[in-house]
Amino acid sequence: MNPILFSIGKIKITYYGLMYAISFILGIELGKRYGKERGVSPEIVENYAFVAMISGLIGGRLYYVLFNLDYYLNYPSDIIAVWKGGMAIHGGILGGIIGTCIYGAIKKINPLLLGDIAAAPLLLGQAIGRIGNFMNGEIYGVPTFTPFKVIFTLKPKFYEWYSYYLSLPFSEKINFKENVPWGIVFPLNSPAGNEFPNMAVHPAMLYELVLNFIGFLFIWFYLKNKKYATGTVWCSYIIIYSVIRIFVSFFRAEDLMFFALRAPHLISIILIVVSVAIIKIINKKN
Repeated sequence: MNPILFSIGKIKITYYGLMYAISFILGIELGKRYGKERGVSPEIVENYAFVAMISGLIGGRLYYVLFNLDYYLNYPSDIIAVWKGGMAIHGGILGGIIGTCIYGAIKKINPLLLGDIAAAPLLLGQAIGRIGNFMNGEIYGVPTFTPFKVIFTLKPKFYEWYSYYLSLPFSEKINFKENVPWGIVFPLNSPAGNEFPNMAVHPAMLYELVLNFIGFLFIWFYLKNKKYATGTVWCSYIIIYSVIRIFVSFFRAEDLMFFALRAPHLISIILIVVSVAIIKIINKKN
């Protein structure tokens, strides 16, 4: 398991970068196809894809910085040091929404229509991107021997239990058996291996990969072909991904926190409520 696919001299091609390049190319092609069905030109879709990508990256970074404000106030130069890591998907979604609204206003296109075009490609891209996360050993879960009653509680509960586990003698540690047989031991130089050396952890990034791909199939082959008001597909994407993230976040070890709550849980619930309300309003009007 290595984040570097291959090197040519000083140039390094990473799995992470390759997966997101593939996601972007596939996303544009799928967007063009759906856009054509809705009367949107390929040029508009291509330009929108770049706007959404840039605004999403900015939003994802700012979101992460805000939830780690104490660190970045002490090290402000690291705010732009994205190569050190630190992106958040919910911030990316919010940034993408802002970029969509701005681009829609400039081109005089309903931003909800642009969102419908982006929904399936975005979820597919998120699925493919998790392959890069897997090779990097990031977006990892808690050790597989963590009791489920600890996993499905507020995140601080896990660290309380893990501190207790570390304090036990080896003779007692071996009493904690793996709850699942598919845990993965990541290299020591990866984020997962650094936090949990030589321990099998839940491959949370693979859980999300599978669920994101299932969500993509549902949107692309079923939902987008139904007669709903413009914006329904986009809001459905937000609901689907929010539900996926709520589930996967129970297993993740490095989620951002909002006081004692997992930030992804809080934001996901808000997004679900807002999206359901929008779907009801636009379909009622339609």
